[in-house]
Formats: sequence, structure tokens, C-alpha cells
Amino acid sequence: MTSGGRVLVTGGAGFIGSYLVEELHQRHEVQVLDTFADGEPDRLPDDVGRHEVDLLDVDAVDDVVSRGFDVVYHLAAEPDVQVGVDDTRIHTRQNVDATLNLLEAMLEHDVTRVGFTSTSTVYGEDVEYPTPESYGPLEPISLYGASKLGAEGLMTAFAGTHGFDVTVFRLANIVGGGGHGVVPDFVRKLQESPEELEILGDGRQRKSYLHVSDCVAAIRAGVEEGESTFYNVGSEDTVSVTEIAEIVSEEMDLDPEFSYTGGERGWKGDVPRMRLSVTKLQDETSWSPGHDSRESVRKAAEEVLKEA
Repeated sequence: MTSGGRVLVTGGAGFIGSYLVEELHQRHEVQVLDTFADGEPDRLPDDVGRHEVDLLDVDAVDDVVSRGFDVVYHLAAEPDVQVGVDDTRIHTRQNVDATLNLLEAMLEHDVTRVGFTSTSTVYGEDVEYPTPESYGPLEPISLYGASKLGAEGLMTAFAGTHGFDVTVFRLANIVGGGGHGVVPDFVRKLQESPEELEILGDGRQRKSYLHVSDCVAAIRAGVEEGESTFYNVGSEDTVSVTEIAEIVSEEMDLDPEFSYTGGERGWKGDVPRMRLSVTKLQDETSWSPGHDSRESVRKAAEEVLKEA
């Protein structure tokens, strides 16, 4: 896509979405479709078009897509893995049904270029390390991972049946200011109780973490420069949960006592080990990760503390 194209970002007020809008806004006319129920709407540039729409509202989605776009970046989703334990339908509604509504509207209005953010959890556990995009079978252990895999299937089906040009990004753990997950959780816990820090699981869970600035650069490069349907996005190393706790404690100038809830998983559906191969994206585009896992976590901690 050349500079100056019209872009729609679903979930553009969310954590990754708001950073992606900033990245794309430098080159394109960008509009955002979001419920604006949470996220970072204040981060959006003033001249970005805003459509307060739920992707489950078929008519409203159709109306937005009918305005004409060169490419859609589909980031809107329910990202919380743990909510699927009690509500077994929420991820199907928000991540599969919503995706189908968007794709049908795109088909109706001849918008056939889409970049989609999926997740490393589609691979499941006990996989090849680092995990390449070609790895299989894909056996997610959470309903979140299963819903993202289902949405991937819809994407490739529309590519095969209707000629859509699809790029799917399987993301590692993305961190940064305004984000969710382990870094802001540790900051919050230490602000409430500076002398102790409870860590979910045994602290030995070891995964790849990538700063959100590197993530959105990868997404843009994959859509604008890439040739492949699937790309992993992450750092080239890993960091443990205990190491993350140490980094956050250092940034807060604290020396808390760590305690552990025990077990190899932090929660049901947690994949305790994850590292993606990102050579495919690096080979096919100009992108490479600018931060390793420890640098990404430290940068995220600094940003979270500034916002606190």
C-alpha cells in the first residue's frame, strides 16, 4: 500500500491499536472502529476518524466499511485469556463472530486487503523452540487461543474463496505504556505492598516479550512489504516471570520478598514456555526487533511508572 491510502483500524483505541494508529497516521488517512469502552482513546491523533461501533452490530459495521478503505487492520478482540474460563462463549462472540461480520462487510464493499493480529497461543504447548509459522498441529489450550485460531481460519477461507489478501500476525507477549498483563500488575502490587510481591505460578515461566513500538512496526511492515500469509512477531529471546519481577522492582527502587502461588502455570490456559521464530518476517521485510525481552520489559516498566 502506497503512502496516502485509506486505512481502517478495528480496536484502534486499544493498547496495541492506539500505537498502530500513531504508526500508520504518519503515512495514511486513518479511521478507527471501536466501542471506546476502554483502551487509550486519548492517544489517538485529533484528525483520526472515529466510529463508535460494536463489531457484533452487523448494520453499523457495514455502514463504516462502505465508506471505502484500501486496507483494514483488524485488532478488535477480547484479549483476556482468563475470562474464558467462566464465560465459555465470550471469545467466540468477540473474536470469531465479530471477525466474520467484518469480513462479510469487506466482501460486500470490495475491501479485500486485511492485516489480522492473532496470538502465539494458537500453537499450544510442548512445541518446537523457537516455533516457526509452519509448526503443526496447532493445539491451543485456552478458549482465547482457540478463538484466534478460528478467526485465522476465517481469514484464510476468505482468501481462498474470495481472493482476499490476508496477513496474519501471531504475537508474542506485547508490553508497553497503557498495556495490560504482568508488568502493570507487578507495578500495582508493589505500589500497594512495597515489601512483598506475589508471583503467579512458580516464577519459572519463560516467554518472549516485545515492546509495543516494535510490534506495530512489524505489523505495518508485514502488510506493506511482506509476501507471506502468516508472520510471527516477537523478540529473539525469553525472560522468566521472576526476572520480570526483579526488573520491575529495580525500576521502583524496591527490594521486596517474592512469594509464589506454585505450579508451572500462572492461570488456567497459561502456556509456561513460549519463544517464536521471527526470521520469516525479518527475511521478507525491513523489520527487525529493536529491543530484546529484558529491554522490552524494562522500557514498559518505565512507561507504566510514568503513567501511574
